[in-house]
Amino acid sequence: MTQRFFQLRRFRCEYYRSFSTSQIRTAKDLTMREALNSAMDEELERDKRVFILGEEVAQFDGAYKVTKGLWKKYGDKRLIDTPITENGFAGLAIGAALAGLRPVCEFMTFNFATQAFDQIINSASKLFYMSAGLYAVPIVFRGPTGSPTAVAAQHSHCYIKTYAGVCGLKVAAPYSSEDARGLLKSAIRDPDPVLIMEHELLYGTSFKLTDEAMSKEFLIPLGKAKLERPGKHITLVSYSAAVGSTLQGAELLAKGGIDAEVINLRSLRPLDDEAIIKSIKKTHHLVTVENGFPYGGIGAEICARIMEHESFFQLDAPIIRLTGVDVPMPYAKFIETFALPRPEDVVKVVKKVLGKK
Repeated sequence: MTQRFFQLRRFRCEYYRSFSTSQIRTAKDLTMREALNSAMDEELERDKRVFILGEEVAQFDGAYKVTKGLWKKYGDKRLIDTPITENGFAGLAIGAALAGLRPVCEFMTFNFATQAFDQIINSASKLFYMSAGLYAVPIVFRGPTGSPTAVAAQHSHCYIKTYAGVCGLKVAAPYSSEDARGLLKSAIRDPDPVLIMEHELLYGTSFKLTDEAMSKEFLIPLGKAKLERPGKHITLVSYSAAVGSTLQGAELLAKGGIDAEVINLRSLRPLDDEAIIKSIKKTHHLVTVENGFPYGGIGAEICARIMEHESFFQLDAPIIRLTGVDVPMPYAKFIETFALPRPEDVVKVVKKVLGKK
């Protein structure tokens, strides 16, 4: 299994190496990788306090080529390669933030950011409160999360809900290139610690962007969801890569006469309660869709909030959560496919909520 993992990793690195920031096709068609790259490029240029550090982010252009070309443009002081020591370089970045800089700390995978959990949770999230507001920690932790296909359990899980459960942190999960640009730029400018948790399989996916989204001052406020698809029969709430499966499920439902509204949360902490409640008042039904574990997940949090709000009485049926399976991620690709929500699963759950066969 170890040999297979390193073969896959070498293949991905060679594949991503072929991408270049000069290959951006048009102003309206960017991959998420290109969108993240352009956002950091613009913020590095705009604010001299911004710098990037992490494993292979500089001379190698990043394990997933998200920082490609930035080291050559900005040099050693703005892009810093670190050893494979997440706890160490996360602590260094927090110290730099306390000293007035604005670090962007990349984890090669958030599965191994657990090595830096003490720094993120006990330092970054708490120092502003513990210093009575004297010391802010303007830092961004970013990198891939979720299943990148057939790399087994230690590299495959979505820990977004874990960090979203910690007060003092802001957590966002982009689905599209627009999300990636707007959220990352907002995060870099934010005075608090922000986690931008990207899905690895979305890095090479192209999305259309408006001229507004390509502006150097384009920002998406943390805590604001996006209505991806309007509908009238049921509300589907999702985030990160699961938004894609949800939208595909909505298209299948439309063929059967069911008009589903799809909300892309984008930000998990703070959470846009208003967008969800507004949609429930229109559709009177709700399903949440996520790739993470069911126990204590984002869907569970949404269910609790609706139960505690008057919008609960707008529901005509119980809420159902569609999540990843509550097991370590299987290594076999075929089994892994069934461990995550698929479009056909979305269809099945929606029909159950609506009482349709």
